[in-house]
Amino acid sequence: MKSLQSWLASCPLVGILRGVTPDEVTGIAGALVGAGFRIIEVSLNSPQPIESIRRLAQGVGDDVLIGAGTVLDANTVPDIAAAGGRLVVTPHASPSVVRAAKSVGLITIPGFVTPTEAFSMLDAGADGLKLFPAEANPPTVLKAMKAVLPADVPVLPVGSITPDKIAGYLAAGAAGFGLGSALYKPAMPAETVATNAQGFMTALAL
Repeated sequence: MKSLQSWLASCPLVGILRGVTPDEVTGIAGALVGAGFRIIEVSLNSPQPIESIRRLAQGVGDDVLIGAGTVLDANTVPDIAAAGGRLVVTPHASPSVVRAAKSVGLITIPGFVTPTEAFSMLDAGADGLKLFPAEANPPTVLKAMKAVLPADVPVLPVGSITPDKIAGYLAAGAAGFGLGSALYKPAMPAETVATNAQGFMTALAL
């Protein structure tokens, strides 16, 4: 399996689909892939999230890193893996979820807010770190964190990220971004998602 760094090198944007349904997920993902996205997560607090992950894995899973977000419990990891998901993202610092994911070969990006949580997640085997919520942790905080974290560990700010915030976090050392409601909201047409995705891609190119 490709490393998280390899996927981020293809495109450092993670499409977070919270509230998406299995019937619409393929069309939404198609809009993201068409814009250049290569990592997509379906939040587990969506309707039938495992079925959505299964459909994505079968449809675009060879070319896109498909996985689950808002993973709160290690017991859900086997279902994610069985559906073809290869990525587990948490909003919190959970060693048990990270270890469960790594035990079946999945890539993990757990949430963190403090250096203590960050190093705890790395000790558990995390592939990258999710700085969450980003709105409470501006680029100055990320820059300070990066001064003590291993240089090769990708840190991805997540939470209220909009295109105008990309440059500041990149300058502070961000390796990528998780994009939520500014990219996709429940029932949003694929055409709108494509427009939003292109706005983020344009911000990356600045």
